[in-house]
Amino acid sequence: MISNNKVKKILLVDDELDITFTIKNMLYNTGFQIFTFNDPITPLKFYRRNFYDLIIIDIKIPNMDRFELYIKIKEKDHTVKICFLTAIATFDEEFRKIWPEIDRIIAEESFIQKPITTEDLIKKLIEIMNTDMITMPILRRQE
Repeated sequence: MISNNKVKKILLVDDELDITFTIKNMLYNTGFQIFTFNDPITPLKFYRRNFYDLIIIDIKIPNMDRFELYIKIKEKDHTVKICFLTAIATFDEEFRKIWPEIDRIIAEESFIQKPITTEDLIKKLIEIMNTDMITMPILRRQE
């Protein structure tokens, strides 16, 4: 449970309905308010600057390539904290080819590896929200 009384708002974007449902249930009654979407277009269309405390994005979301949603959200709100859900343990070499500066911009702590227990997820979210993340510049793809 979160130590202060402020409910933390989290935007969760994952194309798998069972993942968004499970994470929302895991965090029910723990001091987090979860807004879930199963496509990247809708939350981007209705995104409100300075509304969310954290955004969680599945890395392999359809209809946008890898970090495109991250880039588009950062264009709208460069100070919001963003982390990624992933089933892989390490950075993908493909990411490094497209965005050579990824190691500098997106810290490894910004990745939540699936599967994860409720206790570990809560600890990770609190850690991320309490970390002073670098105000991340907008990533640009290398062509």
